[in-house]
Amino acid sequence: MYKEYICFHNPAIVYNYSCESYFRDSVQYATKFNFLCSLWIKEVGIKMLYKKDITIQRDFNSGSFERIKKRYFIGKRLIDIVGAICGIIVLSPIFLIVAILIKIDSPKDSIFFKQIRIGKNNKEFYMFKFRSMCIDAEEKLMDLLTDNEIDGAMFKMKDDPRVTKIGKFIRRTSTDELPQLWNVLKGDMSLVGPRPPLPREVEKYTKYDKQRLLVTPGCTGLWQISGRNSLSFHQMVELDLQYIENASIMNDIKILFKTVKVMFGSDDAY
Repeated sequence: MYKEYICFHNPAIVYNYSCESYFRDSVQYATKFNFLCSLWIKEVGIKMLYKKDITIQRDFNSGSFERIKKRYFIGKRLIDIVGAICGIIVLSPIFLIVAILIKIDSPKDSIFFKQIRIGKNNKEFYMFKFRSMCIDAEEKLMDLLTDNEIDGAMFKMKDDPRVTKIGKFIRRTSTDELPQLWNVLKGDMSLVGPRPPLPREVEKYTKYDKQRLLVTPGCTGLWQISGRNSLSFHQMVELDLQYIENASIMNDIKILFKTVKVMFGSDDAY
């Protein structure tokens, strides 16, 4: 009766009532539709990323990226310095134990291994690791390239004959990477970021792949906690660009905590 009364006596009010009601209902339906669509896109995107190689076209401009993330990079550098110093002090007993084991396994060979890597904006630097391979590993690499078990600009081989006995253990637990805390302290690397590639790998990069070099490389990242050597090169690139796109201090902290878990519970490291 109330609606009929309005219809007969005040058509303007009826018009406003109808428009407002229609608009309100439309907004509710649109919100529900957008929410369902976003869930579907997220689910399908994740499944596609991990089931096959895809390329989500991203285009980062180095200058604008630096400006947008300026505060993040300042906070990140402070965390890197504090984290590296604390890590070197707390993990010094492990450094000593690993060094002794390497010397027992290979008395005549060096404890540490340094290798030229490509960092932020194609800058070369020496990356340090505990030596896990024979002393002439680089010379033997050319004979093993045909046995590469990963596609793209990387070399990975599960049963690499160059790896020493102690090397298999420290590579599986990622303790061979601990000397990179020195690289973090120097500023060549960060605690979290894309892994620094070799010069020969970068030579095979496409323009799209080179976007992963826009940030400081890290000791760990999304690749390490998402499957590591079980993923293809293209999936690694996508994970690195996803990390860059969503870079934040909170994401870095989450990756660091997950890395500790992966170090002792993953079969993907070799």
